[in-house]
Amino acid sequence: MTASPPPRSHDAQLPPMPPAVPASAVASPWITDEGRRIRDRVRELIPLIRSQAREGEKIAALTPEVLEAINDAGVFRMSMPVEWGGYGLGARDLVEVISALSEGDGSAGWAGFVGVGLKNLLAMDAQVVDEVRAETEDWVGPAIVGASVFATKVGAARPVDGGWMVQGKWAFGSCCKHASWALVGIEYDPAGGGGGRGMVALRREQYEILDDWEVMGLSGSSSNSLRVQDEVFVPAHRFIDLADFPLRLGQVRDRYTGAGFAQHGLALLLCASLANIAIALGMARGALDCFTEQAAKRKPFTLPYPTIGDMASAQVAAGKALAMINLAAATIEGAADQLDARTAAGLDFTPPEESEISLSIAYAANMCEDAINLLQKTIGSSTVSLSNPIQRFVRDVRVLTSHGAIRVDPLAEQNGRRLLGLPPFAMIGGAVPERRASKDSFRDKEPIRA
Repeated sequence: MTASPPPRSHDAQLPPMPPAVPASAVASPWITDEGRRIRDRVRELIPLIRSQAREGEKIAALTPEVLEAINDAGVFRMSMPVEWGGYGLGARDLVEVISALSEGDGSAGWAGFVGVGLKNLLAMDAQVVDEVRAETEDWVGPAIVGASVFATKVGAARPVDGGWMVQGKWAFGSCCKHASWALVGIEYDPAGGGGGRGMVALRREQYEILDDWEVMGLSGSSSNSLRVQDEVFVPAHRFIDLADFPLRLGQVRDRYTGAGFAQHGLALLLCASLANIAIALGMARGALDCFTEQAAKRKPFTLPYPTIGDMASAQVAAGKALAMINLAAATIEGAADQLDARTAAGLDFTPPEESEISLSIAYAANMCEDAINLLQKTIGSSTVSLSNPIQRFVRDVRVLTSHGAIRVDPLAEQNGRRLLGLPPFAMIGGAVPERRASKDSFRDKEPIRA
């Protein structure tokens, strides 16, 4: 007879795992007290966020009550440096908070992700950074948002004494209805020097918000287009050349404090991707929560079970969805932990590492989408009602995984080229191509029309 191994002395000391808290969250050493506090406050807001998500879709923005509640919870100060009165949180904290927001509504999670874009502003001239800080000290919502900074189609600019004359239209200005400033991409004639592509900061009164965010999902993210119909003057200190942006972004850590500002260049970009993909993880968890609640109450249409939850097929679907969500969480949260660990050690990622992680976490986001779709199909036709949050998760996650920076196939191609010995494309991080204007492309632009 083989004797059983003696119990480990520490086993009795392990507390029971609370079912509402993922095991990875308990195990991670990179969740700070501040991050945990904001996450837990957000979790208390999930019923409010979910109850007002449909109204947010109707107005194509967060409702004032939700915006103020998540602002009071500290969501828009997560990525602010300590010098601004913010928390400068690291990657794992951001994943925790943004995924919690997204359990209520993907658009609320998207708003948390938009706040991470403040780091782009901090790479610019100190004068414009000071201007934005002074004007948004008591602002409710993100201080600044971005629109079409790295896109194929951007605005036009021409140099003048003291700055630039800017004109154009920019798509996907997420949270623009809640922000005070905007960062937009511009193209200029590189014949006089520079790379031909840049980014400028615009005051709210310099651009109009178009009422064109009519989409299948993430409607509450307020990702409207911005437009400058007639040229506006932008001082030189509110401009940065995209050719200089990666270096300047990497230098942000020398000027600000907080774990999120100790990140090196590629880690900064990867942190933004993780914050984005955390939305999918939160929505999958939210869909599973709604599924378990509804399955316990609804009767199946085609089989004589008391409830859908009594169906073996529903039990299998719930189990499969849980496995998919847990695997996705392990990938996403594990990458965030690795990022924070490297940052604490003063290390960055190599371009191949960053590219491979970007692919893996994008694949994890698609796994979350598969879990949500499975749960919706299992519940059935009752989920098609616009009052049912599961259908919103279905639509929102489809829009999220269609985002150009996190689509699996382009990221897979980049990594596949490397594996097969072909030169990778020039990228700013693993997901954003380096863009430079040709000498003639600025002349080929259509005139701006109403």
